[in-house]
Amino acid sequence: MKVQSILALAGGGLATLFWSAAARAEEYTSGYGPLNVFDQAGFMSTPLWVKIWLAFLILTFLTGLFVFAWRKPIARWAGGGFVVSALAGEPIFAALGLPMLSGSISIMHVLCWTPALVLLLVKRPFLNPEEGRWYRLWSAVMTGVILFSFIFDIPEGLIYIRHFSS
Repeated sequence: MKVQSILALAGGGLATLFWSAAARAEEYTSGYGPLNVFDQAGFMSTPLWVKIWLAFLILTFLTGLFVFAWRKPIARWAGGGFVVSALAGEPIFAALGLPMLSGSISIMHVLCWTPALVLLLVKRPFLNPEEGRWYRLWSAVMTGVILFSFIFDIPEGLIYIRHFSS
């Protein structure tokens, strides 16, 4: 099975599972822009590098959740933020009467991942020689993953906010 096929199956399934609000956002088209519905069709339209990035991002968060969260509080914050951003976004935006679009997913990322990023940047476990090598590596990669994601999430979240606040 090709890498593209595996990423399409995994990403499409995740998009369908977590972002099934397409029924409530009928006037919006599928896609990956801030005012698009990020459903399976939206995921399929993303460039290959984005699909690979999303797989890497998910793997990094899940590594923290399943490997380090039992003994490292920062990993619990990262894993908890990941789970909350994935599961709570749709009900929160529905309660606000807002459609669940890519921009709202970006807002959830910023809200839910910021506590972990602050802890990573303040405590800097990736620079602490007393921490284990694998935890230092994971914490450095996790910091980079969140920072890189925010390069896209912050502007897309702002586009969403501006659109629905005007």
